[in-house]
Amino acid sequence: MADSPQPLPELVSFLETLPEPHILCDRHYRILAANAAYRANCGAGDELIGRKCFEVSHRYPVPCDQAGESCPLARSLESGQRERVVHLHHTSTGESYENIELSPIRGRDGEIAYFIEKLEPLPVARGLADAQGLIGRAPAFRHMLELVARVAPSDATVLLQGESGTGKELVAQAIHEASRRTARPFVAVDCAGLTETLFESELFGHERGAFTGASARKVGLVEAASGGTLFLDELGDIPLPMQVKLLRLLETGTYRRVGGTELIRADIRLISATHQPLKARVAEGRFRQDLFYRVNAFPICLPALRERREDIPLLAEALLGRVAPERVLRLDAEALACLQAYDYPGNVRELRNILERASLMCDGDTVQRRHLPDELGEPGGAEGAPLVRRPPRSAPPRTLSDAELAGLLRSYPGSRRALAAELGMSERTLYRRIRKLP
Repeated sequence: MADSPQPLPELVSFLETLPEPHILCDRHYRILAANAAYRANCGAGDELIGRKCFEVSHRYPVPCDQAGESCPLARSLESGQRERVVHLHHTSTGESYENIELSPIRGRDGEIAYFIEKLEPLPVARGLADAQGLIGRAPAFRHMLELVARVAPSDATVLLQGESGTGKELVAQAIHEASRRTARPFVAVDCAGLTETLFESELFGHERGAFTGASARKVGLVEAASGGTLFLDELGDIPLPMQVKLLRLLETGTYRRVGGTELIRADIRLISATHQPLKARVAEGRFRQDLFYRVNAFPICLPALRERREDIPLLAEALLGRVAPERVLRLDAEALACLQAYDYPGNVRELRNILERASLMCDGDTVQRRHLPDELGEPGGAEGAPLVRRPPRSAPPRTLSDAELAGLLRSYPGSRRALAAELGMSERTLYRRIRKLP
């Protein structure tokens, strides 16, 4: 077979009928045809034929797999099958993540002769600082994003696992927005904020007269999310008796309102999130094993910020635009180096808080090192060591009384974030407990 077989005119013509960006390339990465949608997407006009696909889409001098990426063409040559990846492409509007689907076409001799590559934008993520969506370029971020792109079109149950502040709710929203349920509600539930007595009523609703104070029928959050996505944040905090009821909902797809007899069919896609190791909680008897297997159908681990330091400049630029939208702020080199050296126990949420404080301290248009908190430069800050000493735990996290918590708040030398981490709860849960203190 010749190295560069000429494609059939009918095949080239067929590409032009497709609304999504498509190219036809050979085994050597050469673009043989590109439809109008692809030419508009990459902004290269007619100067595409004969060029290498990696030169156009990535501006790389070598194929993707030689530049640290996953190359669908190389993978397809090895597997002989269709391959899908998520890549960051140069487009006419800047860098953008794209779903890449590459299909091999075989010649008469049975050998792969061509590849058709289809591009679909992934609007929930950006490679450059952007006002909306997920932001990042690091390998760990890209791997997470590829999992998001694969699971979003399905109705599979997703479990998001990651440290506090990594953006689990933002990822859950991204999955919802990229799904077929995007036009329907996205309902978020903070399980840590619901007591056992409230959980069933909030989730499933109640009938009038179901209990004292139930003066009218109440629609539960499962019903409110009908046709859309139900996001259960801090899943590990659900009390054991309520875990049984959640398991029944997932197994049967039905539920009853509190005080009701009517069986209601649920039409939801479930996404759960936790910062706690659920396997460990199963081993401790604090989380049901059968429920764990139900919610863990498609796990996605969110990388900590210290695992993607190269994304800090992008995130910092975007976050400065969010915390001070009326100003155009930038970071000087020393401030940026300081931010990149820190380990962020509170992850992106902590970075946002740091930048919000810095924007208030800065009177000009350049954030300098002196505008950042002093602890960012303390010894050990770049090594992940705690910046403050930990208090002794007088009781397990969930058995702390109000008096004990009040005492810790008075004596603890660190931040609220650090205290929440020490107590094994989210920062949001800690603040909720604080607000309820007498």
